[in-house]
Amino acid sequence: MPPLINHTALIDKKAMSAPPSVTEIEVEGNVFPATVTPPGSAKAFILGGAGERGLNLDGKFVKFTAIGVYLEADAVSSLAVKWNGKSPDELMDSVEFYRDLVTGPFEKLTQIRMILPLSGKQYSEKVTENCIAHWKELGIYGDAEIDAIDKFLQVFSDQMFPPAASILFSHSHSGSLTISFSKDGAIPKTPNAVIENKNLSEAVLESIIGVNGVSPAAKRSLALRLSELLKKGKEIGEENV
Repeated sequence: MPPLINHTALIDKKAMSAPPSVTEIEVEGNVFPATVTPPGSAKAFILGGAGERGLNLDGKFVKFTAIGVYLEADAVSSLAVKWNGKSPDELMDSVEFYRDLVTGPFEKLTQIRMILPLSGKQYSEKVTENCIAHWKELGIYGDAEIDAIDKFLQVFSDQMFPPAASILFSHSHSGSLTISFSKDGAIPKTPNAVIENKNLSEAVLESIIGVNGVSPAAKRSLALRLSELLKKGKEIGEENV
């Protein structure tokens, strides 16, 4: 019987019969498959972790989205160089670990699935607010970032996301942010837009799993699963190519 991980509000399926690298995760009825192929890509990415994003409203925690973070298989061997042997708690407490996830020389895919309906305007304004705050802390909010924010807001301006709909971000280590939409949660074959700005690509993921990330549950899930994956390092990465 698969283990129930109550403290992350996640269910890892088949965890007793298969290695962690090939387990799916369910978050509030939204299933994140063990592997996916990003829009416009031929590579299969592995599920690093997943969790909900919510807010405390009038004393009640309201869950808005479920978030899955996928990694190119090469990420495992890349991260293992520094983080192999670290416990989930050590990874969870390390700012540098999550920065390495965000900035590492491998591709990432973030899938955001709606638990409650959101408009594109609502979603994009909150994301860009977090990105701008992060850039101002780093002192890198310039003309290129302002232009990237304008493009990001425009991509979302006429979108509506009902429950189970998805937003997908492909974060390229070369610097582009690819944006895709799906109304039924399936992974689309082609993207909706590409924005060439490395700082934006990293800031979107940073806003989810960074120091002030909006999904502590996704951060916790990444630490739990990657701690196990990193024990096998390159071997696991090669098995999932």
